Amino acid sequence: MTVLPDDGLSLAAEFPDATHEQWQRLVEGVLRKSGKDASGTAAEEALSTALEDELTARPLYTAGDTGDPGNTPADLGYPGFAPYVRGGRPGGAAAGGWDVRQRHARTEPDRTNEAVLADLENGVTSLWLTVGASGVPVDALAAALDGVYLDLAPVALDAGGEFDAAARALLRLYEERGVPREAARGNLGADPLGHTARTGEVIGMDGAVELARLCDRDWPGLRALVVDAMPYHEAGASAAQELGASLATGVAYLRALTEAGLPVDAACGQLEFRYAATADQFLTIAKLRAARRLWARVAEVSGVPDGGTAQLQHAVTSPVMMSRRDPYVNMLRTTLACLAAGVGGAESVTVLPFDHALGLPDAFARRIARNTSTVLLEESHLARVIDPAGGSWYVERLTDELAHAAWSFFQELERAGGQSAALASGFAADRIAATWQDRKKKLARRREPITGVSEFPNLAEKPVTREPVPATPAGGLPRVRRDEAYEALRARSDAHLAATGARPKVHLAALGPAAAHTARLSFAANLFQAGGIEPADDPSEAVVACLCSSDALYEEQAEAVALELKSAGVQRVFLAGRPGSYAGVDDYVFAGCDAVAVLSSVLDHIGVA
Repeated sequence: MTVLPDDGLSLAAEFPDATHEQWQRLVEGVLRKSGKDASGTAAEEALSTALEDELTARPLYTAGDTGDPGNTPADLGYPGFAPYVRGGRPGGAAAGGWDVRQRHARTEPDRTNEAVLADLENGVTSLWLTVGASGVPVDALAAALDGVYLDLAPVALDAGGEFDAAARALLRLYEERGVPREAARGNLGADPLGHTARTGEVIGMDGAVELARLCDRDWPGLRALVVDAMPYHEAGASAAQELGASLATGVAYLRALTEAGLPVDAACGQLEFRYAATADQFLTIAKLRAARRLWARVAEVSGVPDGGTAQLQHAVTSPVMMSRRDPYVNMLRTTLACLAAGVGGAESVTVLPFDHALGLPDAFARRIARNTSTVLLEESHLARVIDPAGGSWYVERLTDELAHAAWSFFQELERAGGQSAALASGFAADRIAATWQDRKKKLARRREPITGVSEFPNLAEKPVTREPVPATPAGGLPRVRRDEAYEALRARSDAHLAATGARPKVHLAALGPAAAHTARLSFAANLFQAGGIEPADDPSEAVVACLCSSDALYEEQAEAVALELKSAGVQRVFLAGRPGSYAGVDDYVFAGCDAVAVLSSVLDHIGVA
């Protein structure tokens, strides 16, 4: 070892190391200034944020927060080696970036073919095709893929209950076009349990097992099954529930394949896992890293040598987070989600177009979707660093805690009889529904803001319209969206506008100088517009009003102004601020109030159907 001479340039050598306790004392001082009296650990907890799955994001992480006792970053292994936390491949995505996989869900084979060719010519590296009743007809698959070099462009099928017919149609197409069997890449899309979760229809495993045997024997580059966690995410599942459901599904498929005679390592090699990527970038990164760790544990327990095949991951930007109002904000959400999917180590990433929630995407939306990956790869060089999140004490800790929470839910599903039984009994649906109900409360109170919907809505926004999507199967788990409650309110406002020529209105009564009322006036305007209720300057235009000012001016003027408004014809008066007891004031709006309930009651009072 070479010892460098002391050149007198050691950085910060004269400063002693700061301790955690010193930082906590500084926090205590800040909290005291804000009126909170907390010390030590309590002071730190006051700045912590509660997450789903009983997880907590703390304000400070240190080297001691990397996981289980003794679980230092070195114990997480290396990229490409078990437990694969740091990536499924030794080089990560550094060689060529992640696979840019574009989704296509049109029913017309000619228009699908046109979109497919445009995507492949402009940066997309693989195709995700909806086939069957909700997409291209099985017998039109050849037309949809006309002109596609199938030995260069991997194809992932999504055919629901028609997976066997669609898979065999694709295999015939490979044969007819002379594609060498070792050159074919992609996934045949068999997912019987995912189909049950989507539709409630139970289909057997035999078709999926036969396809897996066929791929293992004759098509080394193809995988037969996909473990799709999207149905659970779209039903409102937390990250841990999504992971736990995917593990239970993967284990069910391993059992079926090994019982059919496939070696367990070959059975692992027939599975691809699909997860949602959200705009919560750190949670998404941790989720993908935890998923690989958990599956490595399953493979180890199942007897796969050396930890087994690393989990192959396909990340899809979350449909749940996509808004229908101000849909261009979705570009920001999907960019964050795509970044998180790439940093988290997903092999394939699908960015849903910004207009996904409105119908079938147009050419511009598809271009923006594929270019999101292109910009991150070619301009931001995101893939050139292997495991960019590695060594982050926060990410390592979050990965560890999420892995334990997911394993706990996986064990619950197994105790319930496995994923098939948990779906049949309603156990999985009930647990996910309870999680979504808790999240709906946060959305209603704007604890989880939705930009352009619950925050900063634009009532003058020109609606974006798209062709409707083909009918999708229903009957299984529900599909939820973050914006659904506010979308219902805005739809009532739109109907009122169409029927009367004007939106529902609220008069915002500003008391005192601008310095006193501006903050609460902006707050109230923002809140009421989230429900499609337009601020009005003239109280004669509205039957509902809201007082906006400082607490001091409320003491002086609130009661008199409220009574004056009512004498002028206003029927209901709100006050923007914490609840008090002012004559003439009927209700209060404040940060953390149930905005959905308030807005719904106002629309009811105005008479909006």
